[in-house]
This record gives sequence, C-alpha cells and structure tokens, in this order.
Amino acid sequence: MSSQPKFVDLEQAAQFLTNLATGYRTNEVAVVRNPSYVHPAFDLYLLAPRRKTVREQVIGIVKDMDGTTTTTEPLCIHSLEYMVRRITGRMKKSDWVGLDATRDYPHIIGNSTTKHVEYLISQYEPWINPDAFKRAYLSSVIWTLSVGQDEGRKREVRNNLNALGLGKLVKEERFNRLINQDTFDEAQTSEAVEYFIQNYGAALHVEEFTDRVRAAIDIYYTRYHEILAAIDRGQGEYLSKELLADPKKRLVEPMPGVGMFLALIKGWLGEDLELFFEEMSEYLISHPKTEYKTDQLAAYRTRLAPLGKFFQEHPARVAVVTSSIEYEANIVLTEVFSVIRKQILNWPISEQKKAELLSRFQNPRSLYDGFVTASDSSEIRLKPHRDLYSIALHQLGIPPAQFENVIGFEDSESGTIAIRAAGIGLCVAVPFADTQGHDLTAATHILQGGLPEAVLVHACFLPEERLQKN
Repeated sequence: MSSQPKFVDLEQAAQFLTNLATGYRTNEVAVVRNPSYVHPAFDLYLLAPRRKTVREQVIGIVKDMDGTTTTTEPLCIHSLEYMVRRITGRMKKSDWVGLDATRDYPHIIGNSTTKHVEYLISQYEPWINPDAFKRAYLSSVIWTLSVGQDEGRKREVRNNLNALGLGKLVKEERFNRLINQDTFDEAQTSEAVEYFIQNYGAALHVEEFTDRVRAAIDIYYTRYHEILAAIDRGQGEYLSKELLADPKKRLVEPMPGVGMFLALIKGWLGEDLELFFEEMSEYLISHPKTEYKTDQLAAYRTRLAPLGKFFQEHPARVAVVTSSIEYEANIVLTEVFSVIRKQILNWPISEQKKAELLSRFQNPRSLYDGFVTASDSSEIRLKPHRDLYSIALHQLGIPPAQFENVIGFEDSESGTIAIRAAGIGLCVAVPFADTQGHDLTAATHILQGGLPEAVLVHACFLPEERLQKN
C-alpha cells in the first residue's frame, strides 16, 4: 500500500477501482448520494461479494434497530409528518391527509434524518408557509434549549441559530429567560415567538433549500424527542393509542421474534429453541407475505435443537446499529427490552430459564456486544454510507478476514447497501409493512417472514454440514 499513489487521474482511478474489485471478487458498486451540502455529490462503494451462508460459523451479527429490532418507524413517520404540517400550516387532516405510504415512505425510512427531510422539503416545497415555518422553528428552538435532554441536539440548535441569521437572538434577555427555566409553557412560548418574529424575523433565513432543511430538522427532532420523553416517563401506551389510533399497536415494541433470536444467538436458549417451533410456524403460516405450509415447516423442526445447541457452544457477538442518536436509542431499546421481559413470562420454557433470561434482558447495554448510534459518526456519514456498520464490526473485534462469518440484518434499501459496503456479503433484508416499497436488491436474502424465517427455515444461515456436526 505504501507504493500506491495518493493522487491519480480519471483513467488511473478507473483502473484502480477495477483492480480493487477484482481483488475483492466483486462486480457490484453502490452509488451513494450525499446530503445536498456535501462535496462531491456522490460516493462510490465496492460491495462485498454476496454469500448465501456464513463461511464456517456465525461469529458476529450486526443488526439494525429501527424496523429490524423494533417498530420505531411509525414514531419517525409521525414526527416527519408533523414537521411538514408545521412548516406548511396544514395541521388538520381536512387540510392535508398526510404522508403517502406509496410515494413518500420509501424516501423517509432507512436513510439519515437529513436525507428524509431533504426529500420532504423538495416534495412539499410549494406548500411551505414562511410565517408558519418561522414560528414552528422558533418554538422548536425554545423547547430544545429549555427542556430537551440531548446535549448534542442543543449544540446543533445553537449552531443553527447562528447559521440562520439569529445570532443576536441568543443575547436577547427574554429568550434567555425562556430557555433557562427548565419548563416549557406553550402559551408563554407562543407569545414570545410572536415577539421574536416581530423583532428578529426579518433576519431569519429559511428561503434557501439548505437553510430550510437545517431548520426543519430541528422541528422534526423536537416532536420526536417530545414523544420519547413521554415514553421515558411511562406514557408510551397512552401515546400509542392517541397517535396510532390502533389499540393493538405501540409506538415502540419489538419486531416479531427479536427476543427469541437474541436469546438464541447469545447461547442462552440451547436445545429449548425447539419449544418455539409452534410459535414460529404459526407466525410464518399466517404472514400475508409468505407462502409456507404446515408440512413444509414441520420438516425444519428437527434442526432447531441442534441449532440452539450450536449457539450454546459457539455464542455469537451481536451489535445493534441505528441512525438514531444515542439519547433516542437508549430510550427506545429500554422500552423494547421492557416489552421483551413481558413476553418472556409467556415463553414455553422452564421457570428457571425464564428467571435467567429476565435478568439478561434488563439492560440493552449489557446484552449487546456493540452499540452503534448516529452519535458515533456524523449526520453526513449515516446509511447508506458504511460507517456505522464498519464501527460495529470494529467494536465486535471482528477483522476483515472474518467478515464472511458475519450476518447483517436490515429492513431498508439504504441499510442493505451500508451492510454490503462495510464488507459483509451475507446481508439479510427483513422488510415490514412500511419498507415493502424499498429496493432491497442489495440484500442476499429477502425474508418477508423476518427473524422467525431466518431461524426456522434458514437455520441462521449456517452451512448444513456445520449444523449436522451438532
């Protein structure tokens, strides 16, 4: 590598890329668009060659949080829709029915917040009401700086105030009284916002695309963090009913089979995995996107006990990966583990093993061997860039020579690209309702049946001969 030139012309660059691809035995390259304020507009990534199974055994698993581990996508979608309503002034359903699942969802799930907001600003730009936008932005600033819990967000909001022309507002006495009182009074804030608009509104820049994105991101995060704070106070169930209008749904809950899957790969279930056959089988048979039959699934039952024993003897390291910031991930996964503990009480295992698993699922930080959030990188380097998954592999202590023994699970287009770009050829897409419209061709496997299908039908992608040794 020391003889490799640092600068090459276009012809040499093309040859260098070709040589790299040959060396990595791949012919696939991902073209990744950067946020609008980044040069160059695109990055190129050689994708790891596809694998159907791991090479020898599963030594590591990297797994997305939003949409793969837990159902936080409805919360994100709600917050993005709320942001659009605030900047357009169309707060009622009669004014606007809301985001379109077919047209909008593929562009607002799985990427970075910046890319989600960029899409929505472009899509709904004709509707933007500058006065409503400014009021929503200033209100979000006051909320974040007064009662927001994430210090990184507060720094970003202060930086944005300066970038958007409101540096003088930071010195305003009334503004500082509001943000230093540790409470948020909506009526008081609305009155103050009108005063700030009158005295500082002309200096607030929300005409340019980049400025609109910057301000809209702050509005989005305010709504998202308002709801997370309520969930953290134990109000998640109430909010789920209010915002989702479906008593059976929660804003944050595990995806099907997550608890069982984590207990399996960590080696805690052992041969008791076979006791979950009925649950997995019923789920796959009833799933509207799968076509499995009872007899077909019954043939896989005998593999479950050996599979559980294999992981008992060879537990895998596992990392959770998310484009959410650390503050968000901590609240979300704490809520997810709370629900998993309730599920464990009804698992078909002994009371002794239930007690053991209840203890192990107390703290997400203790269970996961790697914990990677947007706070570990930068907004401009989130999915579909490889960075989060590369960090996860490093945290797990897995060198490139062992990447063929790693499985990556994702539910979105950008996530599957990021996994392959990080050097993981065994990329498994587990789409759910909100990501059905995504292009998942970067994945090696697309499992409509999610984690239960990965376990029951595919035996966690172990080579058949490896499983038979058990």
